[in-house]
Amino acid sequence: MIIVIQCANDKRKEAGHLISPPRNRVVFVADPRLAPADGSCCFARPDDPCGDGRSWRTVLAEYNHREKSNPFGLLPAYRLYENKTYQQLVDRFGVEKVYILSAGWGLIRSGFLTPYYDITFSHKADPYKRRGKNDCYGDFCMLPRQTDEPIVFFGGKDYLPLFCSLTAARSAKRIVFYNSKVVPTSVPGCTFQRFPTTTRTNWHYECANDFIEKSDP
Repeated sequence: MIIVIQCANDKRKEAGHLISPPRNRVVFVADPRLAPADGSCCFARPDDPCGDGRSWRTVLAEYNHREKSNPFGLLPAYRLYENKTYQQLVDRFGVEKVYILSAGWGLIRSGFLTPYYDITFSHKADPYKRRGKNDCYGDFCMLPRQTDEPIVFFGGKDYLPLFCSLTAARSAKRIVFYNSKVVPTSVPGCTFQRFPTTTRTNWHYECANDFIEKSDP
C-alpha cells in the first residue's frame, strides 16, 4: 500500500533553505511579486531560474542526488511539517511507502530533502502564497512508474485535482477519502470512501490517524 497525504502550512522552525548568492535564504512562494519585503531572504517560485541556467527545482533534485552531507540542513519531507501525523504514517507504513503531495513541489517521497516553502492551494491564504489551478508548475511525481499497490490519499478537495493528475498514469487502484456529504464527481478513475467527522479544518489528519489505528500491524 502507498500512502499519499497533502502538505501542511506549519513548517518546523529548524527547516533549512536553499541558498541564493550572495548567501541569501530562498523562500519559495507562489508569486514573488506579491511577497512582503524581507531583506533577510529572497523569494522565488520553484521553477524560476536560479541564476546559472538551472531552475530551483533542478537544483533541489540535484541536491538530493549529490549532497550526502546536507550542508543546508534540509529536512526530509515527513519531518518538515509540524503535525505529528506525517511521522506517525512513516512509523506505521515505512518511509518508502509514504509520499507528500506538496503544492510547491508535487508528489514527493517522504524522505526527499525539502526546503522551507510557503505555497498552498488554500483560498484563505495570502495571495503571494496561493497557487492557482492553472498556474504552470513542473511538479515532481516520484511514485513508482509500475506499481499494483493501492494508492490511498488523505487530503482536502483543493488538493484532489493535483493528486488525480499526477497519479493518472498509474494503473493501481486509487482510494480517496472525503468528508463532504456529496461524493466528488469531477475526478474519474478513483474509488471514494467517506470519512464521517464533524471536523472541517484539516479533517484529513483525523482520517489518517483513524486509518493508522485500524490498519493491520
